[in-house]
This record gives sequence, structure tokens and C-alpha cells, in this order.
Amino acid sequence: MRKIIKNGTIVTAADTYQADLLIEDEKIAMIGQGFDETSAEIVDASGRYIFPGAIDPHTHLEMPFGGTVSKDDFETGTIAAAYGGTTTVIDFCLTDKGKPLQNSIDQWHAKSQDKSVIDYSFHLMISEMNERVLDQLPSVIEDEGITSFKVFMAYKNVFQSDDGTLFKTLEQAKNLGALVMVHAENGDVIDHLVKKALDAGQTDPIYHALTRPPEVEGEATNRAAELTGLADSQLYVVHVTCEQAVSAIAAARKKGYNVIGETCPQYLVLDQSYLEKPDFEGAKYVWSPPLREKHHQEVLWNALKTGDLQTLGSDQCSFDFKGQKDLGKDDFTKIPNGGPIIEDRVSILFSEGVKKGRISLNEFVDITSTKIAKTFGLFPQKGTISVGADADIVIFDPDVERTISVETSHMAADYNPFEGMQVTGQTVSVLSRGEFVIKDQQFVGKIGSGRYVKRSKFGSPTSSQEKLYQK
Repeated sequence: MRKIIKNGTIVTAADTYQADLLIEDEKIAMIGQGFDETSAEIVDASGRYIFPGAIDPHTHLEMPFGGTVSKDDFETGTIAAAYGGTTTVIDFCLTDKGKPLQNSIDQWHAKSQDKSVIDYSFHLMISEMNERVLDQLPSVIEDEGITSFKVFMAYKNVFQSDDGTLFKTLEQAKNLGALVMVHAENGDVIDHLVKKALDAGQTDPIYHALTRPPEVEGEATNRAAELTGLADSQLYVVHVTCEQAVSAIAAARKKGYNVIGETCPQYLVLDQSYLEKPDFEGAKYVWSPPLREKHHQEVLWNALKTGDLQTLGSDQCSFDFKGQKDLGKDDFTKIPNGGPIIEDRVSILFSEGVKKGRISLNEFVDITSTKIAKTFGLFPQKGTISVGADADIVIFDPDVERTISVETSHMAADYNPFEGMQVTGQTVSVLSRGEFVIKDQQFVGKIGSGRYVKRSKFGSPTSSQEKLYQK
């Protein structure tokens, strides 16, 4: 059915203006006024913003970690994402050394198919780079449309790759038109510091942060950036938390290196002191890299403003406090890393960023949607409001004041790390390819309606939007 969204204020990364949207056949058909309303569903957006659907470039849904599995799967996770104004997620597909990459990709398709309520895509973890892996990468890119590969510089003896693997991956990404993503922490140094802490009987959650100081993130970020420059390749640094890492990215960009930085809402509003909460409550805030001392927050905000950091992901990886986080009751290294973030990412950036004057309204859209779409081969199909783009639309009330709470959130975990936080602004309705997923703050979507999206190569425009959806 045709839909006409009327009387709202359209906001893109470049413009803010009053206009109506005509939606037909999953696309934005026209932008203007005075459309024929015959046989159309009329949606009144008076007093509200109309944003392009937000894109979350960093999620871990139903991910195995530390002997357990993250609580939100592709059903609960994408429903929560939609409530928060996100219409596309890119999830990390973990691989196993020595096994075909396609095995892991097939596992992730099985997890997501018939579950997701919004569109989705995958990144692929690279744990080794050899001739066998190299031979598989062209088909991963061409057949699956997976054009971003992640290398871990941390989690020694679990995920961590050596510098040779990282450099070879950068070289191949340059040749293949892919983007390399890094979790930038010095895993060898962390491993040493962790052993020292445990030997000293230091087992509380705060030692998760104290054994992963900002210097190990800054050093690894600088190392990855320099290797990117040497390979003349492209790099995306995930979940940047601290001044040291921001400085490394800024310096690399000044040299002309193609380095992109992402941060997450938890690092913008929470700090290291949360890990010191009594009665093991600090475990709720254990993720990697860890929360930092408060002064790093303004550095991150300023970097978003200046463009030294470009995007905002959630790093969604939720675990229950009771039954999962408490696996590390007597040893902080056994606390599953991650938190429930996906639903509140957009609201926190709007409330703390736009409403408090740290970023503009257009920068907000750029950071949560447009730059992500351009970086990961989704633009102009997604990430903007323009004729021919997917009708991924968020209708947003900028004036609602509310309190974040686990009682009102839609994520599966038994706590919310932003519990009690006051925010201004709320997603009212969300459309995915022209169909309501959230309508007047109620879920009206269809389980499994989300489609897998094949992405174009890094730096190349989308040539045919219709080819991107997996049949």
C-alpha cells in the first residue's frame, strides 16, 4: 500500500527541511507536497523529525563467548534495535581456524534467517591469512557481499591474530576492495597484566579495566594505523574509548592514511567508576575495551564533532547479570564481555549530543546512519532520504523526556547499563522498506521480514540496488 508521511521535518546529513514523503514498492518514490492521497495510508508526523533509518555497524547477536552465548538473538536484538530507531545491523560472523569461511557464514545465515525484523549484513572475522583463506575471499566478497573483515589484536589464545596476519589482511583488502576492521588492544601486554593481577589475588570487576589501560589501546591503534599506511590500505577501528586511541587515529588521518574510527554510547556517558559498584554489580559494565576515566568522554565527543571519529556503533553483546556475568564471580577474566546497548544507541547520541549542543542535528544523522552506509557499501540504498532509496524511515519525537530502564526496554538481558538515565527524544515509529516495524511505539512488524543485504566494495558506489538482497 502507498504511504504518505506528512507534515514532518526531514533531516539528512546535509539538509533539514519541511516536506512529505511518498512511499511505494519499498522505496521513497517522491519527496514534495500535494501528493494524490487516493488509496494511500496517511501518516501524520507533525512536530516530529523524519530521519533515515539508523544503521548499527557493530553487533554480536547470539554470539558464543567464554562458555556461554550472548542473550539477544536476531529476533530480540533486532526488535530492540527497531524500537531504538535502527533499521539495519551489521553483525560479526566468527570463524574457526582451518575450517572453510563459508561454514561460518552459513551458521550466521541460519541464526538470522526467519528471525530478523530489520535488514542485516555480516562482517567476517579473519583469524589466519594464508593461501587457503586468500583463495576463499573473492567468493566471500562477490557471492556473499561481505566486504569488511575483522582482525582482533586482543583476546590472546582466543581471537588474537599476530601482526603478520593483520598486515597480510590489509594487503589483500587493498587488492580486493574490502575494509579491514580491528579491535585495537595489545593482547600480549594485557595477558601479562592479567596474570599479575590474578597472582596478586585481584579478582574484582574493576581489575578488568586496570589490566587493560588506555595505553594498550593507544599503542595498538597506532600500530594498526601505521601498518595500514605501509600497506596503502584502509582501516576501521572499532569501539574507540580513549584519548590515546583518538590521538593515534587523528595523527594517521593527518598523514593521509585511510583510517576511520568508531565509538559507542557507553564510552560517551559511562566511566570506569561503574566497575567499582559493590556486590559484584560492576560486572554489568565489563566489556572490552573497558570503560575509561571520565575525562576521556569529552575527548570522544570532540572527536565526533571534528570528524576524527566518524561513526557510532553499539557493540551490542548482552549477557544476563544473573546466570552469565556471575560466571566471573571469583575471577574477573571469566565475566562474559559485553552489554545490552543496541536499543539506546540513537537516543543517547541525540539527547547527550544534539540536545546538549555537542553535535548538530545533521551531524547526528551522519554519525548514526549516512557515514556508516557510505563506509560499508550500503549507500545510497540506505543511510539517506532520497528518491529511490529504501524507505527505511524513523519518525522521532525530539521533546519527549523519559528514563531509561530495564523495565521498559526490549532487550533480552536482565539489566540495562544506562538504568535511571534521563534522556530527551524518542523513536515513535519505524518503517523498514516502507512497512511499519514500530508504529506509535508498538511492535507491529513480522518476525523474519528482515532481509540479508549484500554490500558493495569499499569506496565503490552501489551500482544496482536490486542485486544486493539475497534471494
